[in-house]
Order: sequence, then structure tokens, then C-alpha cells
Amino acid sequence: MSGLRSSQVAAEAGVNLQTLRYYERRGLLAEPDRSLGGHRLYPEQAVTVLKVIKTAQRLGFTLDEVADLIEAGQHRHSRRPDTGLQARAQAKLSEVEAKIADLQVIAGTLRAAVDAGCDDLVACAGQPCCPIPFATIAVGAPDAEDR
Repeated sequence: MSGLRSSQVAAEAGVNLQTLRYYERRGLLAEPDRSLGGHRLYPEQAVTVLKVIKTAQRLGFTLDEVADLIEAGQHRHSRRPDTGLQARAQAKLSEVEAKIADLQVIAGTLRAAVDAGCDDLVACAGQPCCPIPFATIAVGAPDAEDR
């Protein structure tokens, strides 16, 4: 019986053994065959699957989303068009672009706070020149969460 042992797969894919076992438990990686001595023996493709999982995570996909993508890839013939990589990548791209837009607003506000010399959050909030958005909220007015 041939195949790669756990340590070989983990090393080639750049993950640790705990991650390998976790992905196996989650069903992201098929349960491997066993040697006569009981050692796990993975097919060569397991390394590729692990690299795909790690790359998809770096691209912002959750493990549940990765599992769906892997499953959709295995059932290519019968899948709906909205379940494949193209549709999921487009949706993820929209999410990422929205996060980038939010982060750009945050970065701009922080730059303005730094440029304005804000050093005390409460004191700054009371100043008309404070660039932080809460400065426009009336001091002392309860916010919906405080009620």
C-alpha cells in the first residue's frame, strides 16, 4: 500500500499535524487509508487539497465556505451555477471591497485625528475641530445602546 504519511503531507503542504487532523475531522480532507501498521497513508492529492484550503483561507473564505467550494468542485456535473468558484469569488470580492472602503474611511479619520493633534479622546470630542465623527453627537445625549 502506498501513500504519504501524515508528517510528509503536513510538511509538503506547510501545515502542522493538528491542522491536518482538524481538516480531516471537518471533512475537508478525505479520511486516508491505513497501512498494516495503522499509519495514515494519504494520496498525493491531499497535499494539493491542503494548499487549496490554506490559499482559500488567505483569500478570506471561511472553512465552511471552503468545504462548500470543495464539495461543489467534486459535484461539477450537477451543481447550480451560483455554487461554483466564479460566483463565490465574486461575492467574496464584493465583501472585501466593502471592507476596504470601510477601512479607508477609518484610516482617513485616524489620519485626521493624528493631524489635529488629538491626544485625549474625551477632550477632543468636546472641540469643534475634532475630526472624529462622534464630535457631532451632542455631549450627554444618550445613544440608543445606552437607553
